[in-house]
Amino acid sequence: MKEYDPRAKAWAEALSLLDEAEQLHRQFFHLGSPHVQRPTWEPPVDMFDTDDELLILVALPGVNPAQVEIFIDGAVIAVRGVRRMPETFQYATARRLEIPYGYFERRIELPNDGFEVRERTLVNGCLTLTLSRIDHS
Repeated sequence: MKEYDPRAKAWAEALSLLDEAEQLHRQFFHLGSPHVQRPTWEPPVDMFDTDDELLILVALPGVNPAQVEIFIDGAVIAVRGVRRMPETFQYATARRLEIPYGYFERRIELPNDGFEVRERTLVNGCLTLTLSRIDHS
């Protein structure tokens, strides 16, 4: 029979709390005036590099593609827009708010190479950006 080690449980609980804190940090938002257009949350991203291109996946469930703006500023790509609360929920009493609403912006540092956005698709709540390397020769 294996001996019970309370340190292992404490370590697992600490890691779980750190994961929750990181998730809350990423999803941080505040309710404010709907007319203020400053970002209130940052969507999570994944980035993949191939020989020819850079692929960026941005989690934007419930975001209308027309509400998303993408631009490259030097070595940074920015994705910004707004996720609006569904009308059916706007006049209901909130019991729990874990999904951030309002204006978002995510700035992602790119490798030193020059890039241009070749393709963008928003399917099933995931924005996929395909960036091509710019040939400097």
